[in-house]
Amino acid sequence: MRAIVQDEYGDVDALRLADIETPTPGAGEVLIRVRAAGVDAGVWHLMTGRPYLARVMGFGLRRPKTKVKGREVAGVVEAIGEPGKRPHGFAIGDEVYGYCEGSFAEFVCARADRIAPKPASLSFEQAAALPISAGTALQAVRDSGAVKAGQSVLVIGAAGGVGAFAVQIAKELGATVTGVTSTGKIELVRSLGADHVIDYTRESFTSGIRLFDVIIDTAGHRSVAELRGALTPHGTLVIVGSEVDAPVFGGMGRPMGAALKSPFVGHNLRMLVAGESAGLLLDLTELVDAGTLRPVVESSYPLAEAPAAIRHWRDDHPAGKVVVAVA
Repeated sequence: MRAIVQDEYGDVDALRLADIETPTPGAGEVLIRVRAAGVDAGVWHLMTGRPYLARVMGFGLRRPKTKVKGREVAGVVEAIGEPGKRPHGFAIGDEVYGYCEGSFAEFVCARADRIAPKPASLSFEQAAALPISAGTALQAVRDSGAVKAGQSVLVIGAAGGVGAFAVQIAKELGATVTGVTSTGKIELVRSLGADHVIDYTRESFTSGIRLFDVIIDTAGHRSVAELRGALTPHGTLVIVGSEVDAPVFGGMGRPMGAALKSPFVGHNLRMLVAGESAGLLLDLTELVDAGTLRPVVESSYPLAEAPAAIRHWRDDHPAGKVVVAVA
């Protein structure tokens, strides 16, 4: 099969299209014929090996442990391994989506407890945009943020991969949603359901003029103190991520510091550590089927151009998701 592989940590130039053996599903796994794969921040970090914390966490100290890139998948079940400890419940020909390691390939093996039936209303490319980004948004808004009807919610990075989903989910929960984005993405954020949109190139949202019950920070680098100034007295700040080029901890320093400070201040300061499971995928499917959650796919690249897709995600800050179309 064809796959995008990497032998050493590095930039997109370290990636290459190669012919490798098709994997065989093990116990509790299924083999998926990949139709599309999503590009997310994790792809970049596992490609570069930065922050170094990721290497220590088991992704390979000196070189990538998993040679094939990609972690979000949508495709068709091609073969089924033995049930093992994780009964699969899938049949050959089923359309599925979910989490895996190595989705920038024509085939990939995925654990049965990390995939779910693909929403029937979505294309494979749309479904591939969901697992990590929409799953992260759901956990940030519903679980960590505990957003309730009638609350005011600020989403920073409202046109990004996670932010676009966070706007929709907060709106579905009954909140009044304000999205923060750049000039060219204002109409997109409005179309996602935001009640108000702030163009951060022209207006500050940390002046204290408007206060928010919950802030979901998906793309910012502002200090925790500055963000707290935009919260109501007992408001909640959820830091989803911060793409800072710090070699050891990357963007983890700010959210970890906020979480440590939280017990000593009036605000709830939370660092999101997102999980991945079939149950979470089923929650996303329910939202999609209800018509309250739609993926925004900004661009699609063929498998051979997956390095260009990753570069575009990193350098151009696209609105919504970038995906790789495999078949």
